[in-house]
Amino acid sequence: MLDLTVNREVLLKNIDKARNNGVIIPTLSQMRDPGTVPLKIREKLKGIGLWDVDPLNLFRITWKNEPKEKGGLFGGPNYIELPPSLTGVPARIFCLVGKWFPTGCHKVGAAFGCLVPKLVTGLFDSTLQKAVWPSTGNYCRGGAFNSKLLSVDSVAVLPEGMSRERFDWLSDIAGEVIATPGTESNVKEIFDKVKELRETRRDVMIFNQFEEPGNYLWHYHVTGGALSEAFETMRRQNDRFFGACFTTGSAGTIACGDHLKKIYPGFKIAAGEALQCPTILNNGFGAHRIEGIGDKHIPWIHNVKNTDLAIAVDDRDAVSLFRLISEPEGRSYLENDAGVDPETISRLDLPGISGVANIICCIKTAKYFELTENDVLATVLTDSSEMYGSRLEEMREKEGAYSRHAAAAAHGEHMLGIRADNMLEMTYPERRRVHNLKYYTWAEQQGKTADEVNALWYDEKGTWESVRAKKDELDELINEFNRATGLLEAL
Repeated sequence: MLDLTVNREVLLKNIDKARNNGVIIPTLSQMRDPGTVPLKIREKLKGIGLWDVDPLNLFRITWKNEPKEKGGLFGGPNYIELPPSLTGVPARIFCLVGKWFPTGCHKVGAAFGCLVPKLVTGLFDSTLQKAVWPSTGNYCRGGAFNSKLLSVDSVAVLPEGMSRERFDWLSDIAGEVIATPGTESNVKEIFDKVKELRETRRDVMIFNQFEEPGNYLWHYHVTGGALSEAFETMRRQNDRFFGACFTTGSAGTIACGDHLKKIYPGFKIAAGEALQCPTILNNGFGAHRIEGIGDKHIPWIHNVKNTDLAIAVDDRDAVSLFRLISEPEGRSYLENDAGVDPETISRLDLPGISGVANIICCIKTAKYFELTENDVLATVLTDSSEMYGSRLEEMREKEGAYSRHAAAAAHGEHMLGIRADNMLEMTYPERRRVHNLKYYTWAEQQGKTADEVNALWYDEKGTWESVRAKKDELDELINEFNRATGLLEAL
């Protein structure tokens, strides 16, 4: 699935361009353990802002950045634990924090995993081709940012109805921005545009996060490692790592669950989606307001055979809770009436809307399995509230000023009152049903074969295990690339 065949002629051109633009590329091992980043690079990072368009910020594509806007180095995984006073369940829920990545979102990691393998093998020609990043928002931001750092021209493709903040930022970073019809659920329209670009332009290569095995590879090793380390940091004597819950989106992040299943006996993986578009739960369709999770299809890189639970999240819960934790009156209620501790209150800017949906998935899982204070669930906060200021303004205009009464109602109904409904334990037949949905998108529309669809189900060693095993080979190709530019030695 992950081709690391070297095209020497193109690779030499990529090396020359990287040398001329000061590009040094980190390995996946360094992203997982940034303590291994060369000292000279760490010294230079002390003078660079987290979002600065500087090639050295490639080394900040990690869950372990010091939480600072400028000059931060590295520490342990950035995570927060949510108290029962907020969630209403006794189970321990912790969230890796995406805000402290460059661009404020962990999608820069997925984009890195998709682009760099083709760059360091010469399968992508940085002197002739543009990298096309189809996305419902954050992935194309990450792709455009990485492209800029790697001296690659980029094209961002995303729905016209996504938040204004995304478009404003992309206009300064991406070489070209293409808006497609619709909003979060209109992934098919993105695919149609990508197909058009592929057929009409010779100067582009498509990096489709929904099918790129590098997305799976990055999360399996880097996000999986960060979640395991965070759990080991916070675990108490009788704690067990019960599982992890993720809205699927591209299904890249959920790949970390495959890593964790190999470490923790009985570990469960829950896949979330919007109730208004219940593709996994009920072969359904529709539209929803949880920005950050595209749907109406099953991503190629979703290892459905390892998914234990399907959860549908009502977008009303996600949006209402996002306003609760974002409004000053909502935070005041949570601290003074609900008893949420001040430290947690100070961190409530860390979840964006999809992060709130991930938290809801954890709460529903805890209620479904009747988890106790010794059970631990994990998720990620893909981005933060910074990307949704315009959505908050829209809610204020539509619903009026926020009150203490509204805060109490929102917390009671949309968090404490969440029920273990619209959920499905994935038996073998249910997993097979969901996996079979891949055929309609990937074989009928995107050129895959039925044999390739079946291989993902029946041939674990030749598909998923094959991708996981490529980390060391990819890291060595990156090291060879850096040696060829000579930039690391010259620091």
